[in-house]
Amino acid sequence: MALASLERLSYWYPGAGAQARALDRVTLPIGPGLTLLAGPSGGGKSTLLRVLNGLVPHFHGGRIGGAATVSGLDVLRTPTRRLARHVGFVFQDPERQTVYATVEREVAFGLESTAVPAAAMPARVEAALIRAGAAHLLGRRMAALSGGERQRVAVAAALVLEPDILALDEPTSQLDPGGVELVLDACRALAAAGTAVVIAEHRLEGLLRVAGRTLAVAGGRVTAASARRVAVRPPAPRRPALEAWNLRGVTAGPGLEPVLAEVDASGGAGEVVALMGPNGGGKTTLLRCLAGLLPPRSGAVDRRPGRIAYLPQDPAALLHRPTVRDEVELTLRRAGEPPDARPILERLGLAAVAGRYPRDLSSGERQRAALAAVLAGRPAIALLDEPTRGMDEAARRSLAGLVADLRDQGTAVVLATHDAALVAAVADRVLRVEEGRVVEAGRPRGLAAVTLEAVPAELPA
Repeated sequence: MALASLERLSYWYPGAGAQARALDRVTLPIGPGLTLLAGPSGGGKSTLLRVLNGLVPHFHGGRIGGAATVSGLDVLRTPTRRLARHVGFVFQDPERQTVYATVEREVAFGLESTAVPAAAMPARVEAALIRAGAAHLLGRRMAALSGGERQRVAVAAALVLEPDILALDEPTSQLDPGGVELVLDACRALAAAGTAVVIAEHRLEGLLRVAGRTLAVAGGRVTAASARRVAVRPPAPRRPALEAWNLRGVTAGPGLEPVLAEVDASGGAGEVVALMGPNGGGKTTLLRCLAGLLPPRSGAVDRRPGRIAYLPQDPAALLHRPTVRDEVELTLRRAGEPPDARPILERLGLAAVAGRYPRDLSSGERQRAALAAVLAGRPAIALLDEPTRGMDEAARRSLAGLVADLRDQGTAVVLATHDAALVAAVADRVLRVEEGRVVEAGRPRGLAAVTLEAVPAELPA
């Protein structure tokens, strides 16, 4: 039995031309179990998920044709507040769906909105946090959480409602391997109990093991998909000639308790150093210290002269100009370089959206726009926090090539990531950051990354 159903559904965002369909005559039944949506950024995955809770079309506007039902309700005629009782939702940007200041209030928000008795809330909140691998965050302030920790809280806030349908948009994009497994376990249990779990993701390795079916979404159309593996080999070893950055005995943290404790670490010009480790371990704090955004409480930070390019976990925090092209040209002008944005926009696959407002782009396109804005020209040091967040396979390959070029021109690159394929492709060295300590982990290993291909066949019911 289908818990949701789309029948020849087409959708156009406001201002889109007649041919620019975000969804193109999609017919798709969604029953109990786990459905994985994969495909390129901007292909329609997020739009499809937003149909399920009525944000498309009720919030976004635009034009829609065809039919959609969820839990027996007509999506086109049912207000989102009523659909929200049946559909739990996690957005691509968990920092943008935060309502309350503390973790327990944030997870309880949906229960409050649906008039669940106050006495029943604490047990349900605690159970949802446990299922999302976030029980240790109880009592914490949302502002003090890392991006991955916020993502776990957002998943818990969706699970607490015990919905008929759970729609998750990039739920593992910032999670460490342990967090990914906990979220997948929770989704698998819900699917087995009769919930329809629909996940849009680019990180496919774990999900392919648990998905009941896998669909490709591209150009607004939905087809079946098949997986294949691609070998990723690390770059040849190199010895940097000059030291570019150095942390000596650094203790640092934004709150009352330090996040880093007496850290010693360094990196060279023309070297790519990857920071890996669990969510909340100190990776972002280390990057912010290197960027000069967070002064250490003790110890010293040394950097080579020159421009520092810093990509935060939330790329939208950087984007404020009218167009993507303007963002890149601003960086180049401030760096005293010719303001020609074309090369890096073409390199990152952004030429077609160069004249668009950055905040109107898809999550993956926005990520690439932020990367173009910070990496344009010749930075001395590039600091990248979760740079492949929301990126499809083609964009990740483009980023890997760009990082390799920066390394070859002498830029010192430091990236914090859970993306093992990116680390295998570009890193010269790995530092493990955990519980405020930094340990040398040597060179990365090669691996086999998973990619999907669309299959021209009838969709499974």
